[in-house]
Amino acid sequence: MARRHNFDPAEYAAHAAFVPALGAAVLGLLAPKAGERILDLGCGDGVLTLKLVEAGADVLGTDADPAMVAAARAKGLDAEVMDGQKLTFGAEFDAVFSNAALHWMPDTAAVFSGVCRALKPGGRFVAECGGFGNIAAIRAGLRGVLKARGYAVPDREDQVYMTAPQARTALEAAGFAVESCDIIPRQTPLASGMAAWLTTFRTGFLDVLKVPDADREAVIDETVALLRPILCDADGNWMADYVRLRFAATKPE
Repeated sequence: MARRHNFDPAEYAAHAAFVPALGAAVLGLLAPKAGERILDLGCGDGVLTLKLVEAGADVLGTDADPAMVAAARAKGLDAEVMDGQKLTFGAEFDAVFSNAALHWMPDTAAVFSGVCRALKPGGRFVAECGGFGNIAAIRAGLRGVLKARGYAVPDREDQVYMTAPQARTALEAAGFAVESCDIIPRQTPLASGMAAWLTTFRTGFLDVLKVPDADREAVIDETVALLRPILCDADGNWMADYVRLRFAATKPE
């Protein structure tokens, strides 16, 4: 079973605010309507969930991270701790929405099947997540530093970054009719810098490798130094090599 990455809500808000901020495109693709019952799968701290509510939808947010669910509830949202790979809903949602979460759920078949069961006939599944090639330079840099330090870096990571054909095939296997499915390269500025990004998003990976606290600062510093010529411009501005997978699919009537 994949190790779950638990985020610190305050740290996430400080260093990863770009994640929900860049969710406008997929939110527009969903086009939520007043009165719809919507599941926000992987709702995090609820920033985008709140926008669904403001559109007049009846929204339930789910996330595997208890701290993030608590942060969503603190915003007055209806949110539950739930593994997206083990959804138990049955034909009760008009739409399922997900932003920047599906790549943390490695059992894609279980996720897509659960979403299909959760939707009413004719319901839609609209999502954006990391796609094939996502943060490739960052991942390679961190893996290289860890290997050089003698850590047994696994051949594969827990995160799943699919190509568009892979995602389309998985959606169709789960019973969806796919309306659109695209890979979208998106260089993303890191206002807080690379060290903050690594601390926010790769602590779970360091946990898996049992990197002791005494080594973590050095690992991050060495990774930052390795990536600086590639992802930091002459003015000191960091850019992450994000690649997104965005799709819209419908459960047949």
